[in-house]
Amino acid sequence: MTRPEGHRRWWHGRGRGRAAAAAVTGAALAAMAVTAGAVPATAAAGRAAQATKVDGDGPAGFWYGTDSSTVAIRGSSAQYTLPVTGGYYGGYVGMTGNWANLAGCKKIVVWSAANSAQANTDYTAHHEGIGTGVYWFMGGPGVDPHYKGTAAEASAWGAAQAAQALSTIAKLHVTYPVVFMDIEIPGHAPSYTPAPDNGWNSVYTSSCSGVVKASYIPASVDRADLNGFASYLTSHSKDKAGVYSAPDIWASIFGTGSAASIPNTYEWTYESLTSSLAHAPLGWCLRGTSTCAQFFGGVTSGSKYAVMWQWSGGGGSHNGYGDFDQIDAARTP
Repeated sequence: MTRPEGHRRWWHGRGRGRAAAAAVTGAALAAMAVTAGAVPATAAAGRAAQATKVDGDGPAGFWYGTDSSTVAIRGSSAQYTLPVTGGYYGGYVGMTGNWANLAGCKKIVVWSAANSAQANTDYTAHHEGIGTGVYWFMGGPGVDPHYKGTAAEASAWGAAQAAQALSTIAKLHVTYPVVFMDIEIPGHAPSYTPAPDNGWNSVYTSSCSGVVKASYIPASVDRADLNGFASYLTSHSKDKAGVYSAPDIWASIFGTGSAASIPNTYEWTYESLTSSLAHAPLGWCLRGTSTCAQFFGGVTSGSKYAVMWQWSGGGGSHNGYGDFDQIDAARTP
């Protein structure tokens, strides 16, 4: 997902106990791979090494990838690799749409046709990674043009967003079967949204005004929005519903009760994260460190629903290249 560059969000809690400090918005998704070892001393050894494909990631099934804005991927259609860490390009996830445009606010959508094509080539021609996935920059009930404060209307707003997402996906070459709802509190991000919390905790005078008229939305109404999107998506396509968020943001929006529980929903997290590319992930932790992915809503790293981790490059963790992700393709539904 795409977030404002170099920007870390802060927000007030929804009246459920305390103010929380948010991590970067992210969507956006970036993951990377490690290059093979030293050059062989002989031509024969060189040919043997080239014949052995090593993706640099691990354990089996994990791939490095990127998301959102274009990252300068190296190589050619014979084999694409990641900058800095190297290794096979295992996937790209881009923004398929933005709630603010559905509501008529004229905001940006971040999509890299180049990275999508490169990831799809590695997937289709070389059977590596996941190809292209998508996320939808999700609007909460408070930016619904028809807001009524009811769960029924929130569900309809979620369904409308899913319908628009599917309409756009039909025009793209998407190979990954999970569509992620980007649920976050971006703070001041005027290029992306007129609402600092995307309408999850506050109700606005209109979708595009940025003016708050009520500073509380029940967690059950927020959850109806999510459910409406997921229900429409799965009943109108073969895709599965996923969520991109982080533990602190999640609790700020949905609290800690039943509205926050999503143990059977695919997840892409952006905590913990780092601006350093010195330690690429091995599984759900950075090699040689204690920094590991933190999932949310009842999902842990051991769950089959934990599928992606944006470990570097999101807002507030600028690394000079873009968003890097870790992807477990073995858990692809």
